[in-house]
Amino acid sequence: MNDRSGPVVGIVPAAGRGVRLGEQRPKAFVELDGRTMLDRAVEAMLSSGAVDRVVVVVPPELASQGANDLVSSGFAERVAVVPGGSERADSVRAGLVAAAGARFVLVHDAARSLTPPELFARVVEALRAGRRAVIPVLPVADTIKAVDAAGIVTGTPDRASLRAVQTPQGFDAELLARANLDAGDATDDAGLVERLGEHVYTVAGDPLAFKITTPLDLTLARALLAVGRPPEQEC
Repeated sequence: MNDRSGPVVGIVPAAGRGVRLGEQRPKAFVELDGRTMLDRAVEAMLSSGAVDRVVVVVPPELASQGANDLVSSGFAERVAVVPGGSERADSVRAGLVAAAGARFVLVHDAARSLTPPELFARVVEALRAGRRAVIPVLPVADTIKAVDAAGIVTGTPDRASLRAVQTPQGFDAELLARANLDAGDATDDAGLVERLGEHVYTVAGDPLAFKITTPLDLTLARALLAVGRPPEQEC
C-alpha cells in the first residue's frame, strides 16, 4: 500500500496488573494527581493532533464500562473500550481487531502517561513519510554488561550503538497484524516486526516518556506533576 494518508488509531494495552508497582488496582488505573495513568495517556495521544481515535484494551471485568467511565469526557467519543487477554500480545491483537480500517497504528503503554503529545506526532510524521515501523529511542546513559545464568559478566556492549526503547511504537497496520499472528508472550511489538525481516526505524524519544513500573517511578511522576510542570512543557 502506497497511500500514506489513511487514519491513525492508537492502541493502549491496559489489561496488565502491574504487580511491581505495588498498588491494589491495575497499573493503568493508578492515579496521578487525581487522574489515572490511562486517562493521561489517552489525552496526550488525542491532543497530539496526529491520532484519529484510540482503542483501550482493559481487563475483561472492566470491559463493560464505557469510555466515559475511563477517560476524560472531552475525548470519550473518540475512544473504544475492548477486553484484553492474559498476555500483552493478546491485548494488542484485540486492539488491532477494534482498529479495523486504520492505515497506521500506534501501540502505547498507559504506564508512560507523561509522554508529551509531540512524541506521538513525531512518530506519525515518520510513518507518513514512508516508514513502516517507527520507535522512539533515547541514548543509553549507563554502561551495559552482558551476563550469563551464573551472573558472570560475558561482555560489555558498545554503549554508543545502544538505545533505550520507548512508546508509542508506530506501524503500518497490516504489517503489525501480520507480525502478531505468532506473538507468543512478546512484550515489544517492534521485535515482532524485526522477526519478519522488516526494518524498524527510530526517532528521538523524550525523557518524560519513561515507564512507571516501580514505586520509585510513581514517586517521580507525582513529583513532576506536583511542582506544576505539565508534560507538554518539559524537554
